[in-house]
Amino acid sequence: MATMNGFSGNKALAGNSLWKDARLRLCRNRAAMVSLFFLLAMVAACYVLPATPWVEAPNRMDLTNITAGPSWEHPFGTDQLGRDLLARVLYGGRISLLVGLVATAVSLVIGLTFGLVSGYAGGRTDSVMMRAVDVLFALPFIVLVIVFSLSIEEPSRELTDWLVGATGWAREDVAPMTSLVPLFVAIGALGWLTLARIVRTQTMEIKGQDYVVAARSLGLGHLRILFSHIAPNLFGTVVVYTTLAVPGIMLLESVLSFLGLGVKAPNSSWGTLIKEGADRMEVSPELLLFPALFFSLTLLALNFLGDGLRDAIDPRASKD
Repeated sequence: MATMNGFSGNKALAGNSLWKDARLRLCRNRAAMVSLFFLLAMVAACYVLPATPWVEAPNRMDLTNITAGPSWEHPFGTDQLGRDLLARVLYGGRISLLVGLVATAVSLVIGLTFGLVSGYAGGRTDSVMMRAVDVLFALPFIVLVIVFSLSIEEPSRELTDWLVGATGWAREDVAPMTSLVPLFVAIGALGWLTLARIVRTQTMEIKGQDYVVAARSLGLGHLRILFSHIAPNLFGTVVVYTTLAVPGIMLLESVLSFLGLGVKAPNSSWGTLIKEGADRMEVSPELLLFPALFFSLTLLALNFLGDGLRDAIDPRASKD
């Protein structure tokens, strides 16, 4: 049977979609794939292992076993109050990962909406909105986060009760997370500036494309054009920004916790554990080593995954 131009009879050769090509490029990136599996394992360890009988409660004290070294009973050893360090590292990972994800989600919503409106509107509206971003960029970010987080009231008991019913976790596991809602909102509400600029630039390029001009000539509303024709084409940019923003926000939370402005005792995050370990590193170096190792490897994996996604979605960027 004769073939011509990729046809065999009435059947055309199937081609790959852009997303399938991106997935194939990502799968060929060994560093990104190893990072992805490491992050999945880290999330499973922090959220699943503490529910098993092999991990102790993070705040259970044993004053007869203070600052003990690693053993079969306590693989990471114990801290200055006899609490199991492995349990505290895993529970601290819950809070650090949750801060990174929730605060990034808040910043995505604000930054994406702000950038879309600014880039699509153009003119004086765009100028005023970007000047507002410039003013916020000029202010000290950490100071703003501290002031903003202290000005937000902690969530009510109803939120804790709802989360206990929705997740099935114990109240002592949920309460530390709900108490951090002001910190989530503060970091997310002030961490959207870079994304807004990126989205604005991309929107200004896309709004001049033929399909957007055609949609406007057909009389479609501005909101429909923004969120049905322009926003879907920013998906790749948003995904890459997310994977690169999460480690930055986790690092900011660790800095605030290190300064005593984040997670409050007796709860812990990786930042508070690193601070406690730094205070006692000469006596018990494992108190600093294990949380710092978990934290550093997680940040490294997130950055490798972000670079891999950027190269997969926009291969031209990796050649520049």
